[in-house]
Formats: sequence, C-alpha cells, structure tokens
Amino acid sequence: MKSSLRAAIRLYKTKRFEQALRELTSTDQNPADSPELAYYLGLCYTQLERYDDALLYLEQAVTSSDNLVQIYQSRMILSYIYTITSRYRLAQFELEQLLASGFESAQVYAAFGYVAYSQRKVEESLSYLQKAISLDPQNSNALNSMGYILAEEGIDPMGAISYCRNALQLKPENPLYLDSIGWAYYKAGKYGDAKTYLRKALAIAGGNRDIAAHMKAALAAEESERSAALEREI
Repeated sequence: MKSSLRAAIRLYKTKRFEQALRELTSTDQNPADSPELAYYLGLCYTQLERYDDALLYLEQAVTSSDNLVQIYQSRMILSYIYTITSRYRLAQFELEQLLASGFESAQVYAAFGYVAYSQRKVEESLSYLQKAISLDPQNSNALNSMGYILAEEGIDPMGAISYCRNALQLKPENPLYLDSIGWAYYKAGKYGDAKTYLRKALAIAGGNRDIAAHMKAALAAEESERSAALEREI
C-alpha cells in the first residue's frame, strides 16, 4: 500500500492525475481507514473536475486525518467546490471551521472574499479581501481579486489597475492576472493598454472564453472610439 501511495503522490505532483488516480484506486485499502489515501483521492478527483467524488474523499480526510496541513487544504478545496457548485452556506461553513481551528490566514480571507462575491455581496467581498491583503500584502490572489472586483463593478478602475499590477509583478505569466489588469484598463477607458495585456493572456490561455470576451469588448470599444474621432474630424 505504501509503495502504491508513494507512486501515486509522485504522479500527482507531476500532474499526471489520471495515472495517479489509477494507482490510488488499484489498492484494496479502504480510504475510510486511510486519511492520506482519502486526501489524495480527493485531490485527484478535484483536478479531474469530478467534484462529487472529490467531496466524498475530502470530507473523509477532514474527519479522520490528524495531519493539519491536509485538513487545511481539504477544507479550502471543499470551500472552493461548494462555491463553484453554488452551495455557498457549505462553502462558508468550511472556512468558518478553519477560523475556529486557528487557521487564520490571507488564503482563508481571500476564499471568504470569493464566496461573498459569488453571491454578489460586493462590499462584504472587498472587506474580506482587504483583511487578506492586510495579513499578507504579497498575496497575489487577494490582490488580483481586489483589482478585478474594483474594475468589474466600476468602483475604482484606476485603483484596480494598481492592485492588478501588484499581483502581476508577483506572477507575471499568470493569464488570469493578465486578464484582470487588461480588463481594469478597459474599464478605465485605456483600450490600447487593455489589448496589450489581454493579447498576452490569450497567448497563454487561448481557450479561455472570459478572456476572449474581454478582448472582443476592448477591440469593439477601440473601434467605436476611432469612429467617433473620425466623425468629429468630418
């Protein structure tokens, strides 16, 4: 069992999730009796977007493991899965359990911000993200989320650019961060700058529909601006 689990962990860490899952499910060990097995099953199913299976094993890991890191990671992933499947009360419960257990961190507050914004609770979301940034000014996820929301909601596009730029400095090749700063420039009416960042985001993650939609909007806005300028000249 141990050699099989070690092999699965190596496969997981090299992002060979299907192979890792096959290795994990080939054992006759019961995940209910092995928190570490349940944990890695939950991770693999999450990566493969088989969320119902992931929930089953991550919940097992939470209730049976004595590994604090695995408990923390499991609850964070559970919160994410519950959020993207619109089960917000359950998502919030997992994060509240982390705080109650002493796991106060920028990551937890950033996750709270994500849950709140998913429910269109904009002010609450920004408050949680500010807590995250106060705890860790280098938390790129919180910085990017703060910037994106400020831009998307039209609250402070120029401030949004600043937050997004700080996130991008930490992870320059992250396509989602490139998209966020491009969108912030779009919301600020700076369409040329918007295109520059969105084009790079598309080069890295060309299949992303949100990024493609943002680029389409930037191109349309620039064309509209150009047409209006020509009409004024005439």
